[in-house]
Amino acid sequence: MKGYLITFEGPDGAGKTTVINELIKQLPKEIQKKTIITREPGGSKISENIRTIILDPANKEMDDRTETLLYAAQRSQHVSEVIRPALAAGKIVLSDRFIDSSLAYQGVGRDLGVEAVKQINDFGTGGLEPDLTIFLDLDPATGLARIEKERAGQEDRLEQEKLAFHKKVYAGYIDLLKRYPDRIKKVDANLPIEEVAANSVKIIRKQLPDIFM
Repeated sequence: MKGYLITFEGPDGAGKTTVINELIKQLPKEIQKKTIITREPGGSKISENIRTIILDPANKEMDDRTETLLYAAQRSQHVSEVIRPALAAGKIVLSDRFIDSSLAYQGVGRDLGVEAVKQINDFGTGGLEPDLTIFLDLDPATGLARIEKERAGQEDRLEQEKLAFHKKVYAGYIDLLKRYPDRIKKVDANLPIEEVAANSVKIIRKQLPDIFM
């Protein structure tokens, strides 16, 4: 029984967590039972501890390479402890962020290079790649405005970056869409959450039909 890894990407404020929670409700009951939801950074005890370090606004002096290595470290633990065992058990794993986040945020946003960041993460994950990635497309300014409206003063360290940084990250995602057109599919995140989730389900049905058999 084959497991599937489906990841959700997008700029901060795109609504990934909300979309995943809505999407799971739109899946048939038998598929819901074999689906797990996880997130990055985090997903396991050790990875969640690393998440706290990465996103703590107090860690303003964190070096870009340190940030990149911490993301890769938490991802390595997440894959080892959560994702690979779930896939081996035939589960469908829905992950809020995965390697593409590092390629966009650190590879492009931090100017460290997509290939260099990918190499570090491939080592950490043993080369694991998603079966499908859904990119929730939203203008970064709109996403940041959403965050400010919902939890002003509680933004994490990366959310507090200037708009110019988030625009670079968005450009990085657009480049990834062109680089991996068969794996990464775009969904308009400006629509109501129910529609975003429904459109995501349609993509999953089309790209991974075996899940619904």
